[in-house]
Amino acid sequence: MRNSFYCIDAHTCGNPVRLVASGAPLLPHLLIEERREIFVRDHDWVRRALMFEPRGHDIMSGAIIYPAFRDDCDFAVLFIEVSGCLPMCGAGMIGVVTSAVEEGLITPRVPGRVAIETPAGRVDVTYQECNGYVDSVRLHNVPSYLHEADVVVDVPGMGSLKVDISFGRNFYAVIEPQQGWAGLDQMNASDIVTCSRALRSALGKVCDPVHPDNPGIRGVHHAIWCDHPVNDHSDGRCAVFYGEKAIDRSPGGTGTSARMAQLYGKGRLAAGAAYRHESLIGTIFEGRVEAEVDVGPFRGILPSIGGWARVTGHNTILVDDRDLLAHGFQLV
Repeated sequence: MRNSFYCIDAHTCGNPVRLVASGAPLLPHLLIEERREIFVRDHDWVRRALMFEPRGHDIMSGAIIYPAFRDDCDFAVLFIEVSGCLPMCGAGMIGVVTSAVEEGLITPRVPGRVAIETPAGRVDVTYQECNGYVDSVRLHNVPSYLHEADVVVDVPGMGSLKVDISFGRNFYAVIEPQQGWAGLDQMNASDIVTCSRALRSALGKVCDPVHPDNPGIRGVHHAIWCDHPVNDHSDGRCAVFYGEKAIDRSPGGTGTSARMAQLYGKGRLAAGAAYRHESLIGTIFEGRVEAEVDVGPFRGILPSIGGWARVTGHNTILVDDRDLLAHGFQLV
């Protein structure tokens, strides 16, 4: 049997986003978090085939659009990545909105504004459109907060590090230059992956954060290495690590939210302030602290993230059962 998937490929500030426009499995008309469970149980081969090699690669991100179940949303999105079927992806969302609007896959009820049903909840997005092209997108993320400051952890090969645990839809270990880490200029991509894996493993022995409103969200699975900016028009630079060996080419949507929440929690970023976040390749997300908010016993922020994406092509992908690698592979 041969399955055909028509995809729109794009990138968000350098990070790839593959939007599956046709060929995705039909799912019951339920809340998208329930459809996500069905997809993971019965159709995860689609994610693996489209995200893993030989049709994808180590940092591939993707998404599938479904009709919204919620009356207050324009459409629903299921995120598929090499690291799993994620509840939410900031860079992915910017790419999805850009591709879907430009290619006519959605018709917003209000031009320039969409409400999107995700497994993480409703996400509100605004965008600027000119002559049929989406110039920029701003998404409003979930409440973000500093969960724990100055966690000391012994990392093999690096020694003792002091990190902050911050939430921006995922829990992040936030690392700033210190005695055990001189900064991003001293690291290549391989170093970032090796150090992130070692840090995550070591943190698991001393720290297990749990979200106060959702006990199902726990543990530190992402790291964001933060440094001084290179670009004169940015406030900081970062490298976001996730999965087993992925480094975000963009500054990261949830990562930028976690970084702003960490800075706010330490009194270094005020309500209403902007934070221009630079990626390893020099692209920038403009974060903004929209409001202050309580997250359980923690004082946090409502962040928004502004960025851009560009469509790179249309792609018909075939998955043939005769292919020994039909469902993809991943080198660990």
